[in-house]
Amino acid sequence: MNQNRKDLPVYTGNDLGAVYARRSTTFTLWAPTAASVTLRRYTTGTDTEPGARELDPVPLRRAEQGTWRATVGGDLAGQYYVYDLTFADGCTATAVDPYARACGCNGQRGMVLDSAAAEPENWAADRRPARANDPAARSVWEVHVADFSADEHSGIRPEWRGKFLAFTQEDSTLDCEGEHPTCLNYLRQLGVSHVQLQPIFDFATVDESTGGYNWGYDPLNYNLPEGSYATDPYHGEVRVRECRAMVAALHKAGLGVIMDVVYNHTYYADNWMERIVPGYWLRRHPDGRLTNGSGCGCDLASEHPMVRKYLVDSVIYWATAYHIDGFRFDLMALHDVDTMNAIRAALDALPGGKNILMYGEPWQGGATCMEAGAIPADKNALPQLDGRIGIFCDNTRDTIKGGVFDARAPGYVNGAPGAGYTLLHAVGAYRDGTEGMQPRNSGQIVQYVSAHDNFTLWDKLKAVAGRRTYDIFDGDLLAQNRMCAAICLTCQGLPFWQAGEEFARTKHGDPNTYKGPLAENALDWTRAARMGELVEFYQGLLAIRRTWPELTGLTDPAQPAPLLLAVPGWLIGFVPERSDDAPNRLVVYYNPERTAQWMNLPGGGWRTLCDGRHAQATPFGPVRTGQMELPATSVVILAAVKTE
Repeated sequence: MNQNRKDLPVYTGNDLGAVYARRSTTFTLWAPTAASVTLRRYTTGTDTEPGARELDPVPLRRAEQGTWRATVGGDLAGQYYVYDLTFADGCTATAVDPYARACGCNGQRGMVLDSAAAEPENWAADRRPARANDPAARSVWEVHVADFSADEHSGIRPEWRGKFLAFTQEDSTLDCEGEHPTCLNYLRQLGVSHVQLQPIFDFATVDESTGGYNWGYDPLNYNLPEGSYATDPYHGEVRVRECRAMVAALHKAGLGVIMDVVYNHTYYADNWMERIVPGYWLRRHPDGRLTNGSGCGCDLASEHPMVRKYLVDSVIYWATAYHIDGFRFDLMALHDVDTMNAIRAALDALPGGKNILMYGEPWQGGATCMEAGAIPADKNALPQLDGRIGIFCDNTRDTIKGGVFDARAPGYVNGAPGAGYTLLHAVGAYRDGTEGMQPRNSGQIVQYVSAHDNFTLWDKLKAVAGRRTYDIFDGDLLAQNRMCAAICLTCQGLPFWQAGEEFARTKHGDPNTYKGPLAENALDWTRAARMGELVEFYQGLLAIRRTWPELTGLTDPAQPAPLLLAVPGWLIGFVPERSDDAPNRLVVYYNPERTAQWMNLPGGGWRTLCDGRHAQATPFGPVRTGQMELPATSVVILAAVKTE
């Protein structure tokens, strides 16, 4: 049933979905190729719940620009619904409303939502934290909702473990012993500005009635929260209220919230959108075969006008209805540049919207087939992308610790110091146009060494070293871990890392735990307490970065790239220059060698901020002039001594 996509009308209204009011609800569906549409209503989200029954069906009438519409009187809040469609050739389909704002258990029926009644206490007063609005203070900590609190030692109330509400418990400590902070209590002290949540919209492969585990890159319903993270998956308003409560709690703790969005594909090729407008929503080859750029066989065709509208509408809904502070786009190169720029423009038009972050993976999972004229939003497209759309920099990632597709491949910190050539450009966020990238500014580069995909940083360092003793904290590997962190946090750009990198998180050598088990994925809060010195090192680096914002390259669009110093061997040295007339205040050295190295210092006196083992914003140690010995496998940061 492929349709001529160019002939389909484009709906320009902003009222798709179930628009609720106390006295009536209006249902609007874009289905231009349907011959008839019927609204079917239910008292419950599934047929197995008490009181389940079907209500009278309601026919929709054909309306403007390919839409169908019906207004139903009365207070419909809490009613569940689907659409039945019939096409001219006699084919039929049943689908959940793609614009549904709530749903029943497992997402098989949409729900009419009274949004105001699904607000947590003081939701109207919720605001984006000040740190989230300061580019030079930004850093991102990525975590899965269930991983965050599932550990039995987390100190979280048992009924909240693995749920949205775990983020709302403020005083949790390890085994409730009152000493070692966990969860939100831990995050408040860590010093990051944003928490990036792996997908929180409704996904397909976890049975919400019985539980299970998945990372969530299997989208089912894009505009409503996942029910397995709610204390009650059956009543659609509960997941909405509890997801909002999580966001509000993170905001209260001074943390922005970034949402990992997977608009590049749906889990099922037979998805709601394709059932409603067959042949339109998924990208196809000229012969009609589905493209497979996502590895899932069902790529969304973002270049189609109504798909683009859907993505824009969905992002704006999450930003406004859930106060989301940023969006991370999975496989962003499967989207076209025009769509990404349209999303950025729509966010910018919101009050305070220019402070909402937006970045993504500038690659695909396989070949796709965009229609003529569409430009993939990949690294090569940085000059065409809005300057405030960022990309993950896999060049820096692989250079620092070794490639992700070869477990034993070393990087700059662990046996291949020659890889440091790339780091010469990374410290300035590749603004010299190297590595196939031409960013407009430093803020377009997301610097990282670990994320949910592939090995944890600790497991990668173990793999390169040929060791499988994941719970033994080798001194040389801890030095490599610290060096990885210090490089990322002294390069210009936005620093990002996987939750637990700062306490040597391990998944015992498993690089792909997307289906669990939860026991392997859950953050080990006992390990976090045990590795307090490593956690403090990350805290200190973040404090240095906030105190000396010239490290970030984000204080001013005109801020120059760092001044590279002439240093011997594989060492790297640079001075983060300032955009104003003030004198330079810092010098940074990377020493990947396994032996200490002597370095000639710039003129004047210097005191230490980071010596490779300790990091803090207040200078410590003696004043150094002339020469200094750099410890093996270390990053050293020095601050100029003020002269009267």
